[in-house]
Amino acid sequence: MAFIKFIKHHSTKKSQNTRLPPGPTPWPIVGNLPEMLLKKSTFRWIQKLMNDLNTEIACIRLGNVHVIPVTSPEIAREFLIKHDAVLASRPLNWSSEHVSSGYLTTALVPFGEQWKKMKKVLSNGLLSPLRHQWLHDKRVEEADNLVRYVYNQCKNGGLVNVKVAAHHYSGNVIRRLVFNRRYFGKGNEDGGPGFEEVEHVQALFTVLRNLFAFSVSDYVPCLRGLDLDGSEKNMKSAVMIVKKYHDSIIEERIQQWKNGEKKDEEDLLDVLISLKDADNNALLTEEEIKSQIMEMMIASVDNPSNTIEWGLAEMINQPELLRKATEELDNVVGKKRIVQESDFPKLNYIKACAREAFRLHPIVDFNIPHVSMADTVVANFFIPKGSHVLLRRQGLGQNPRVWKEPFKFKPERHLKRDGSDLVLTEPSLELVTFSIGRRSCPALMLGTSMTITLFARLLHCFTWSVPPNEDSIDLSESEGDTTKAKPLVAFAKPRLPAEVYDHLY
Repeated sequence: MAFIKFIKHHSTKKSQNTRLPPGPTPWPIVGNLPEMLLKKSTFRWIQKLMNDLNTEIACIRLGNVHVIPVTSPEIAREFLIKHDAVLASRPLNWSSEHVSSGYLTTALVPFGEQWKKMKKVLSNGLLSPLRHQWLHDKRVEEADNLVRYVYNQCKNGGLVNVKVAAHHYSGNVIRRLVFNRRYFGKGNEDGGPGFEEVEHVQALFTVLRNLFAFSVSDYVPCLRGLDLDGSEKNMKSAVMIVKKYHDSIIEERIQQWKNGEKKDEEDLLDVLISLKDADNNALLTEEEIKSQIMEMMIASVDNPSNTIEWGLAEMINQPELLRKATEELDNVVGKKRIVQESDFPKLNYIKACAREAFRLHPIVDFNIPHVSMADTVVANFFIPKGSHVLLRRQGLGQNPRVWKEPFKFKPERHLKRDGSDLVLTEPSLELVTFSIGRRSCPALMLGTSMTITLFARLLHCFTWSVPPNEDSIDLSESEGDTTKAKPLVAFAKPRLPAEVYDHLY
């Protein structure tokens, strides 16, 4: 009798632990790919599917891959804290393989020795606190150039395309840090981007749009090369453009170090070239350097620019928020100088605005997939080996169980009662900024600096309002993603004394 109870107990436990999360019934072989292909926007299809099922975790089978979207912070933490070691890999697909030159980088690379090597390079060689301080003056140069560019727009009518300004700033910062240059070409006299910089940033965003974009060939590998959705063509073209600007600079710089023409480190490219292994040989190959720089570029331009565009749009529609932000800036900084990074610890309301933009308007709905390296059980659901676990950023940030008035832009919700320093990280995963765990973003300091610089500089140096003959800023999302449907164009005026801007020229 005891033996029968033992067998019954374990068989019941097994059946409970082999229950997949809820989801649509898959077709043989192809899974739910037919339903996905019928929808113009995959993320909105998944969003509706989870709403219809009234679930915060789902299972959608695409080909033979179980895709597990998650909108519950508790379940997300269970995945990335309790089961972090099991979920520490990345998918093998054409787009990430192409961009990383055969998985030579960090963020896109499956778990293994190459990832461990490159993560150490980033954490210790490129993104350490000391390195961040070393690059301070370069970041300030580009923050000043941002103000100069917008100030020039004010003198020419005052209408500012904030998307262009934010993209331009983000591209400038990472080019300055990596290559010690703002422009690949001559740039514009007003401090804005030239043709080369526009083409470069547009190519970076094209790469981002086509990475992990639910391409059919990612789930049915035998279809690779047929390019049924055009993503391979778009990706190849964009990567070629980026390489056109990067590779010649990298190759020339490597040669300068070999010839002894260059001996001092001036930027992150120099750092990558100078890294040595235990035998005092170059730690990285030329291809590793090129690939890692490509990844750093695409990882730097999206979140800061998207966050300020959405955040400023929301604040212009609620002038009281603009008033609170500028009051804080005036109390901390005053009007006789321009806000600097050293002021950031005291700018809690500015940081709350940035966090609220991250929460309500993430740049994409899904983070980079985490791949399960073994069968596991999370939230009493069976997660098969090879599953792609996706944190739904918008689903987490707009979860009505977690957030009151989830669709309203309310920075105050992030302020701490004791007034202590606010940060952009969010280990609770009630919203996604830099994620957590082994595969969290290692560029926390740089990402925070770029994001707060955009908010602080634009709000401190200029007043913002709806363009003439318009009643409000349109807050519609694009049909296919979470970006703003119409680029933010707003009316700007200088709000500091004229002499404060003089040193920028």
